[in-house]
Amino acid sequence: MKNLFNKIVLFHLIIVQAACAQKSESKKTEMNQIENSMTQQLNNPNEKTDTATFGLGCFWCSETIFLQIDGVQSVTSGYSGGEKPDPSYNEVCSGSTGHAEVVQIIYDPSKTSFDDLLKAFWMAHDPTTLNRQGADVGTQYRSVIFYHNEYQKTIAEHYKQLLNKNEEFQSPVVTEISVFTVFYKAENYHQDYFNKNISAPYCQMVISPKLEKFKKTFEGKLKK
Repeated sequence: MKNLFNKIVLFHLIIVQAACAQKSESKKTEMNQIENSMTQQLNNPNEKTDTATFGLGCFWCSETIFLQIDGVQSVTSGYSGGEKPDPSYNEVCSGSTGHAEVVQIIYDPSKTSFDDLLKAFWMAHDPTTLNRQGADVGTQYRSVIFYHNEYQKTIAEHYKQLLNKNEEFQSPVVTEISVFTVFYKAENYHQDYFNKNISAPYCQMVISPKLEKFKKTFEGKLKK
C-alpha cells in the first residue's frame, strides 16, 4: 500500500512538472508568434541608419551599455522630454525642467534592430520603479522610450503589454512611451564618461558590475 501511495505521489509530481513546463513553453511560443507577426507587418521606415532615444536612469550607465551592442554607431548622453530649451545638467538634476537623462543611439538596422535595442533597454534597468533607478531619484531618472515613428511606438507598446501580461517582472512595467520632440546634448564631460573615468568610485562600484552583468545576459549581440 505504501509503495502504491509513493507511486501515486510521484505520478502527480510528474504531471505538475509537465504542466509547468508546458505553460512556460506556451509563453515562449506566444511571444515568438507575436514577435514574428509584428516583424512581418511592420517595416522599419529607415534604411542605412536609425535613431533610438531611451531614458533608463543615469546616462553614464546607459551610454556604456548601448555602446557594447554590435551595429550601434554612436551613443550620445543628453536630455529630452521637458520644456526648458538647452538645459544644463544642474537644472535637469533639480527636477524642474521636465527633462529626463537619456541616450540618443544611432545604429545600423542591418546589424541590429530596434527590437534588439528594446530588449537591451528592458534588461539594463528596472522598468517597474517610477521616477527612480537605485539611489537616483526624480523624474529626470524615469524609465522612458521616446519613439521617432509609428514603427517604434507600436513595437514599444507591444513589448510593454507583453511584459506585463506575462508578469516578467514582480511589479508592473511603468515605462513611459512618448513621442520624441527634441534632444539636447549634455555637456562634454558627460560624453564617454565611463571610459574617461574608469577608476572613479561610481564607475567601479556601479557601472562596472552592471556592464559585466549585461555582457553575460546579452552575449551574441555584442561587438567583437
